[in-house]
Amino acid sequence: MLPIDFLDRTRQQMGSEADHLFRALEEEAPTSIRLNDKVDVLTFSCDTAEVPWHIDGYYLDERPQFTLDPLFHAGCYYVQEAASMFVQQALDQYVAKNSVVLDLCAAPGGKSTLISQFLGDEGLLLSNEVNRQRVFILSENIQKWGNGNTVVTHNPAEDFGERCRNLFDCVLVDAPCSGEGMFRKDPTARAEWSVQNVRMCAERQRKILMDVWPALKPGGILIYSTCTFNEEENEDNVQWIEDCLGAQVLPLQYQPSWGITEGYPGYHFYPHKTKSEGLYLCVLRKMEEPFAPYRIREGKKGDPNVNYENEMRRWLLKPEQWVIRQNDRFMTAYPKKYKELIEYLSTQLICISTGFGIGEERGRTVAPQHALSMAKALNKKAFPNVELDLEKALSYLRMEAISLPQSLPLGVLLLTYQGVAIGFAKNVGNRLNNLYPKEWRIRRL
Repeated sequence: MLPIDFLDRTRQQMGSEADHLFRALEEEAPTSIRLNDKVDVLTFSCDTAEVPWHIDGYYLDERPQFTLDPLFHAGCYYVQEAASMFVQQALDQYVAKNSVVLDLCAAPGGKSTLISQFLGDEGLLLSNEVNRQRVFILSENIQKWGNGNTVVTHNPAEDFGERCRNLFDCVLVDAPCSGEGMFRKDPTARAEWSVQNVRMCAERQRKILMDVWPALKPGGILIYSTCTFNEEENEDNVQWIEDCLGAQVLPLQYQPSWGITEGYPGYHFYPHKTKSEGLYLCVLRKMEEPFAPYRIREGKKGDPNVNYENEMRRWLLKPEQWVIRQNDRFMTAYPKKYKELIEYLSTQLICISTGFGIGEERGRTVAPQHALSMAKALNKKAFPNVELDLEKALSYLRMEAISLPQSLPLGVLLLTYQGVAIGFAKNVGNRLNNLYPKEWRIRRL
């Protein structure tokens, strides 16, 4: 049952069209995925249709049990609500690929993986989440996606405004909201909705925007989005950004056949018009002001043992593009192009990860970290490859013992499924050690 106050307020906002929305909110939500460019093609047993506003987005006509697909665990695709993929249009139209981008409220990571794929090898993404539990989910999804151009942080918005002034070319604020657009997918959103909560969310959104605003460069792009319908959290807040922060609203091009509704300003995805959940998105430009560059400070991380570094560079494609740094016994690889900026950020923010984990010191040797097997920079030829069938791949992902031919070489093996790396194992002769991360294992099917 939809909340009575929501029905009344939405009718005032949308008139007779509101009844079409209410009926759509009682229907089953569509399932959509976005493909990772680490694979050329992906097939499902059910039919697929293209998401029109994203080249790699597809609808599935039924929802598979994703847990049973090793390619899901390998980050070959992301199960993402279709409307959220519309961020791609804002990036294509207003953001250069060599940009430094902040995704401020990033968990669980759908929009961050999209941005990192857009930036490719040219740009840098800082993906942030203030909630401590959710930031580790974010980091896991970023690692599985496999791009090394991402730093994951755990900071409140004000830290960026205070410590990263005028640093980012683009800031995405997918703001915490009252969640009206998720009513058919999330019963909790219905149960927790109230007029008071809408007002509280609108106030919190303005505080977040005010706190992070100094971190956006003059002339930079703000992408503001919510998964709700009401004007307080959407058009009214955009008007506040214009009036109080001096931003300029920018138009987005789209096809009429997509079913998008223009707000005043911004763009709405309504489930009765688009094959998606609810979304509001608006793009704004920060007007010019004096530039204050960031100051580089001495980083805390050290160079790894030179023998370890030489060994680990063999594990990478294009090793000259990567910096390798050691923190305690763990080694990390991140883009050499952004070395100084990443080292600056690591002194200013709570960094959960920078780039991807590449190696771990174990006694007098170095072992690869699981994140390396997910990385697009992985040189698969550096390890003996062992192809698994579905049953053995799922056993591996459950961290169960798996048997392999005795003829395999001793040492670290790269396990693959349908040619895609899913992780490492170590052949010690009389047994095979499963090196899949315990915290990622499949707990139930």
